[in-house]
Amino acid sequence: MKSLLPALLCFVSLTAASFAADEFPLVEAKECRPRNGLPNFLAKANTPGAEVKIGYLGGSITAQSGWRPKTLAYFQKTYPQAKFSEINAAIGGTGSDLGVFRLKQDVLDHKPDLMFVEFAVNDGGAAPEQIFRCMEGIVRQTWKALPYCDICFVYTLTEALAPAMLDGKFQRSASAMEKIADHYGIPTIHMAMEVAKLAKEGKLVWRAKLPKTDEEKKALEGKFVFAPDSVHPHPETGHELYLAAIVRSMEPIKAASKEPAAHTLGAPFIATNYEQAKLLPISKAALSPGFTLLDPKTDEFGKRWANRMTTLHKGSKPGETITFKFKGTRFSIYDIIGPDCGQVIVTLDDKPARIVPRFDAYCTYHRLSALMIGSDLEDTVHTVKIEIHPDQPDKAKILAKNGNKIDKAKRFDGTAFYPGAILLVGEIVK
Repeated sequence: MKSLLPALLCFVSLTAASFAADEFPLVEAKECRPRNGLPNFLAKANTPGAEVKIGYLGGSITAQSGWRPKTLAYFQKTYPQAKFSEINAAIGGTGSDLGVFRLKQDVLDHKPDLMFVEFAVNDGGAAPEQIFRCMEGIVRQTWKALPYCDICFVYTLTEALAPAMLDGKFQRSASAMEKIADHYGIPTIHMAMEVAKLAKEGKLVWRAKLPKTDEEKKALEGKFVFAPDSVHPHPETGHELYLAAIVRSMEPIKAASKEPAAHTLGAPFIATNYEQAKLLPISKAALSPGFTLLDPKTDEFGKRWANRMTTLHKGSKPGETITFKFKGTRFSIYDIIGPDCGQVIVTLDDKPARIVPRFDAYCTYHRLSALMIGSDLEDTVHTVKIEIHPDQPDKAKILAKNGNKIDKAKRFDGTAFYPGAILLVGEIVK
C-alpha cells in the first residue's frame, strides 16, 4: 500500500535527537504495565446496549488492516452486549508531533470511550523531550475535553529499532513514553515482545513475502515471517502477534481497573507540554489572491482530503505568499505534498530566509505532511512569510534516492503548494 511507505521517513530525524541512545535511561521490556487500567471503558463495554467508541491515533502500522480492525473485532466478540465502533485516526509517516495537533479534530470531536495511541515507531528518531511534550499534550487535551475517556499507549517495533528490545529494554521512544504513562497512570502494552523474542531466538524473518508454495515454506525452515519491509507487519503474521499481546494484556488491565471515575489533571510532567496545541484553518492566515480554496463540495482533490482538511487551498504560481503573525513557541503548516509540488521560501521574523522543498523521495503520489516553520521559539510575537519559489527542485534526483522515477513528465511538472491548516502552540495575533 502506497500510504504505508512514508512511515520509513521517521528515521531521517535520528540525528536531531538530543540524547544518544546510551544517554537516555531505557525501561525494562515488559509486555504490559496495567497501572490504573481502563475502568471507564470496561464498565461501558459491560453495559447492555451501550455504544462504545474506540479511537486509534497512530501512524501507518495502525492504518493497516492489522491490529486496529483485529482488536475492534476482538472487543466486539468479547463484549457482545455492547455496540462497538472505531475512530480511525491513523496517518502513515506521522508521529506524535502531528498527532497532538490533529487530536481534537480527528479523535476527540468524535467522543471516544477508549483511545489507543501508537507512535513508538514514527517517534523513533525524536528527542525524548519532544516526545514528552507531544504525548503529555495528547493526554492533557483528552482528559480536559473528555475526562471519562480511558487511554492506552501501545508500542510497535521495526528491525531498525529492535537492538534495545533484544537486550531486554524498550526502544528509546517507548521508554520516553513510559515516563508520561507513569505520571498519569496510563496502561501500556508493547505489542512486539513476542516479535523480539522470536528475533533473539533466530526464528524471525524481518523482511520477506509470505511463503505460498511448499518449496518456499521449506526454504524458510519454519521461521516466522514478520513483514514485507521489516516495518509494516503482514496482517496474517506480525499483526496476529500484536493482537495476541493486547488480548493477553487485557487480563492484568482488568485486574488493575477500579471503579469508573473521571480522570483529573494534576501538575504536568513537563511545563512545556503541548496541551495548548491547536489546528486552525489556513484561512486564518493572509493568503495572496493566487491561492484558491479546493472546496470538497465541488473539487475532487479537495473532497479526497476533506476528512482531514476542511480549508485546503492550492497555490501554484511563483511569488504567491502566505503571511501570518502569532504569539507562541511552535508553528507549522499542515499541507499535502506530491508529484506536482515545488518548494517554498520560508522567512521567520528577521532570520535568513530558507528554501524548503515540498517534494521528497516518496512523492510518486500525494500525501499529508507538515511544513515546520519554527519550534522551541521564544514565547513572543513572531511573523511568518511563505512564498512559492520559482524553481522546481530536482525531482528526478530526489526520487532516485528511493529508487523511484518520473513516469510521466506532465504529472511531475509544477511548483504547487497545498496548505490546509495551521498547527500552532500559541495564539493568533491580528
